[in-house]
Amino acid sequence: MTDKLKTTRWDVADYLQTEEDEIGYLQALFEEEEFNVDIFLSALGDIARARSMAKIAEATGLGRESLYKALQPGSKVRFETIQKVLAALGLKLSIEAFAPKRTAAE
Repeated sequence: MTDKLKTTRWDVADYLQTEEDEIGYLQALFEEEEFNVDIFLSALGDIARARSMAKIAEATGLGRESLYKALQPGSKVRFETIQKVLAALGLKLSIEAFAPKRTAAE
């Protein structure tokens, strides 16, 4: 008689336990050669689920189901919604140069 192998679904949200975990998760996405918006939205959704989607929905003023839909791959989410989610998570996007600085004459 063989024992049946038991498996469980792996969920990254179970492993996002600190703000540093969340920031590292998002930063890794931006380090990729080609940025993928769907993966970014999914990652924001993972972080929102890790912190409680209901609390993030309340903080953004969006319905929980609307927030789930907005953060799924393929959604046509508005940048304003992304900003609201980031603010509710206590995060913000920043821009930095990665090429040599341009001078005024260029």
